[in-house]
Amino acid sequence: MPQSLESFEQYLYGERNLSGHTLRNYLREVGDFLAYLSDESNIGDDGEPDLRAVDRKIVRRYIAGEGEELAPTSIARKLSALRTFFRFMVREGRMDTNPADMIKAPKLPKKLPEHLSVDEMFALMEIPDTTKPLGSRDKAWLELLYATGMRVAELVNLDIDDIDLDEGMVKVRGKGNKERMAPLTGKAVAAIRDYLNVRGRLVKEKSGNAIFLNYRGGRLGVRGVRKLLDGYILECSVARHVSPHALRHTFATHLLESGADLRSIQELLGHVSLSTTQKYTHTNLDYLTEIYDKTHPKA
Repeated sequence: MPQSLESFEQYLYGERNLSGHTLRNYLREVGDFLAYLSDESNIGDDGEPDLRAVDRKIVRRYIAGEGEELAPTSIARKLSALRTFFRFMVREGRMDTNPADMIKAPKLPKKLPEHLSVDEMFALMEIPDTTKPLGSRDKAWLELLYATGMRVAELVNLDIDDIDLDEGMVKVRGKGNKERMAPLTGKAVAAIRDYLNVRGRLVKEKSGNAIFLNYRGGRLGVRGVRKLLDGYILECSVARHVSPHALRHTFATHLLESGADLRSIQELLGHVSLSTTQKYTHTNLDYLTEIYDKTHPKA
């Protein structure tokens, strides 16, 4: 690994406190760019490209070459990673300016988050067979996702000590290992309590303190949740693809439709910026327009 990339990795890990997924993406994007420079630029005595020679034209040429096969979202991700890398190199004295600062990212289409209706969500949670330990487990995590809006990665990382059923609260470790407390609905508390009563039938030596276990006794993973949800969606006869993340969107949308304010939803979702939460206002406007068209005498 080039020394500049190694220093960048230490910076991302130690100071930016990024999620593992984002950190890996940034390192891959910057690594690809450094490999490109090695083919295009003079190599210094340290065996690395001369970063001071990198200007806006070089970055544009690199992005343009990549853009022949990449979607706008991929190009925007590359630019974001390079901006962060150049900013760090300027701080370290290895570059004088950030050549990516004046390059505009492509316009991205605004996508409204996919979500289920209240009736669809209620029907989905009735599908698992709670007479069996695995069905009881699935009922519990479905209720938990809908009660808290947590990410699936946050769900599968939960340990038994993270949930206080008497208080009706759960401790969630979000992106960057930031913790937040989220309240539970009575239905979620009841479903989790029922599952914990039968969890012992799934426990193996490797189970540890993980709340949600797979059929082999290990910690249930994100891929496992996705596969299980796909099966339940088919049984529920929802005629569209629904990802586990759509349940997070469902939680936020239903709160907004019921009158919750954006700041509260931001806190519950663990969003750092309110602008991230504001995408749900578009969904809410669609909902309000539909209600208006159905109920207003002049509509």
